[in-house]
Amino acid sequence: MLPFRELLESDGIHVVDGAMGTMLYAKGIYINRCYDELNLSNPDLVREIHCEYIKAGADIIETNTFGATAHNLQQYGLEANLHEINVLAAKIAREAAGERAYVAGAIGPLGLRIEPYGPTSFDEAKDLFKAQAIALLEGGVDLFCLETFSDVSEIRQAIRALRELCDLPIIAQMTIMTDGNTVFGTTPEIFTERLDQWGADVIGLNCGVGPAIILNALEKMRAVTKKKLSAQPNAGLPRDVQGRQFYMCSPEYMSKFAKRFIQSGAKFIGGCCGTTPAHIKLISDAVRAASPRAQRIAFTPGTPAHVDEITPADIKVVPPEERSRWGYKIARGEFVTSVEVLPPKGVDSKKTLDSIRLLKDAGVDGVNIPDGARAQSRMSALATAVLVEQQIGIESVLHYCCRDRNLLGMMSDLLGAAGLGLRNILVITGDPPKMGPYPDATAVFDIDSIGLTNMVNKLNHGLDLGNNPIGEPTAFCIGVGVNPGAINLDEEIKRFEWKVEAGAQYAITQPVFDTDQLRDFLKRIEHVRIPVIAGIWPLVSYRNAEFLHNEVPGVRVTPSIMDRMRDASAISKEAGRDEGLKIARESLLEVRDVIQGVQVSAPFGNVKYALEVFGALEEFQQAAS
Repeated sequence: MLPFRELLESDGIHVVDGAMGTMLYAKGIYINRCYDELNLSNPDLVREIHCEYIKAGADIIETNTFGATAHNLQQYGLEANLHEINVLAAKIAREAAGERAYVAGAIGPLGLRIEPYGPTSFDEAKDLFKAQAIALLEGGVDLFCLETFSDVSEIRQAIRALRELCDLPIIAQMTIMTDGNTVFGTTPEIFTERLDQWGADVIGLNCGVGPAIILNALEKMRAVTKKKLSAQPNAGLPRDVQGRQFYMCSPEYMSKFAKRFIQSGAKFIGGCCGTTPAHIKLISDAVRAASPRAQRIAFTPGTPAHVDEITPADIKVVPPEERSRWGYKIARGEFVTSVEVLPPKGVDSKKTLDSIRLLKDAGVDGVNIPDGARAQSRMSALATAVLVEQQIGIESVLHYCCRDRNLLGMMSDLLGAAGLGLRNILVITGDPPKMGPYPDATAVFDIDSIGLTNMVNKLNHGLDLGNNPIGEPTAFCIGVGVNPGAINLDEEIKRFEWKVEAGAQYAITQPVFDTDQLRDFLKRIEHVRIPVIAGIWPLVSYRNAEFLHNEVPGVRVTPSIMDRMRDASAISKEAGRDEGLKIARESLLEVRDVIQGVQVSAPFGNVKYALEVFGALEEFQQAAS
């Protein structure tokens, strides 16, 4: 890698990482903790986040030291650990970066007022910044990033401190309000001119507001300096949603503004509060299109710290083929069969269990238990799965969605499921409550299916979401959902790649009615191919086909199938049912050679009807022989 100052002399565009605090919170660290202290108590978690940003495309990662100055640490009784916290933060970032990224020592405001607004003198402020900078230098940073400053006098003392210690490059970033000025009323033109005079190498903006306001300010800054500019906006302004704060800007929206930042002269682009590796990935893609990084930096794509690298030494991870009979067949490349059966509507499970007993007698490998599909309220899927395994003796594939539980509830459920002997899980995000009969119900969505896959994979390695040991690991065979007919197929494939990276072992598709579409999709995921189980839904009528096409997310019934069901249903109810069964068997035959299993839905709980679809497998075997 080039020294960072040489990189500054080039005309390339570089990607900075996103929020550290947002990611720590998402991984279960509560806001009443001192996040800087995690460099001491949980360095693996900090390193993991650094690696995620590097994998997403960050050229520069910032140390986890935004609040690691004496006054800020004093509030937690940690002022005596200032040097150690900062040194370790730099070393953790350096270990994650290797030769793949530069490490910026992150320094935020002191957390107190300096003259003329407070009792702390300029020299005292300078010395406080110097204490942190000395430790970051000892840890091995490549540059410094002064960020989220509102007072130009305060950031001047930080620059003074750094210049007395070294000549490493300095990125100096102010934060502005919605009116485009700092909280003290300083305009972008004024603070840009002053930062230029005081010796900042890069002048920029971060935090405070979203990308639109940052863009307006950048255009004003460009007119008064020849120094390079940086932009690290929040993912929009936080919005209160049922008492919780959410940043609403999507990765796609942030990437659009990354292009506009480039057009306005920004050379360093990243994110602040609310931004994640998903945001940085698309920002990186936008930057790469404008300035291919391969020409600027010897950057070798790497992988983050895999979960097996941080697995406790005394933990023996259960091999995939030993986790369940279902997992055994999938791991060995054998074809698996399953039927989806909804949990009971009430407390009486006899009818449901009797129907599932037919599946066991027919030799079906597993029964899929949906978790609140279409936001319907039924018996717990987890409880149903336990009843199935204990009373019927057939393996269940538990659908588990992110909609209804926070992180604590998910962790408890998963540990409980493992303790009760469940081994097969299908991780899904979940349908919005407004789809169901209780539209006033609220959703949680602390994480999505990608995050939940990561969580389950960590449990399989004896770790909770914060990388804390849990003792004996779980032994889940992890499945994920996938939609070959997604409207935004590029986004669906990207999410599938992340699911596989997170630890998915197999995937189950949405109901397949367009077999050409499935084949095309499988070709596009060949680079991350895991066993794919096709969802097959035997239609029972034209009205059933209309419902699936129009009211079930992710399902598309082709026009030709709609026509066939319309014509057959016009003859009689039985004719419509027979045509639906014929279509399902045809679909299964057409894709049997490219899939590793089938999940057949049982319309209206009619298990016998679902079993008839499996007759197509016998026809396939006969044709093959």
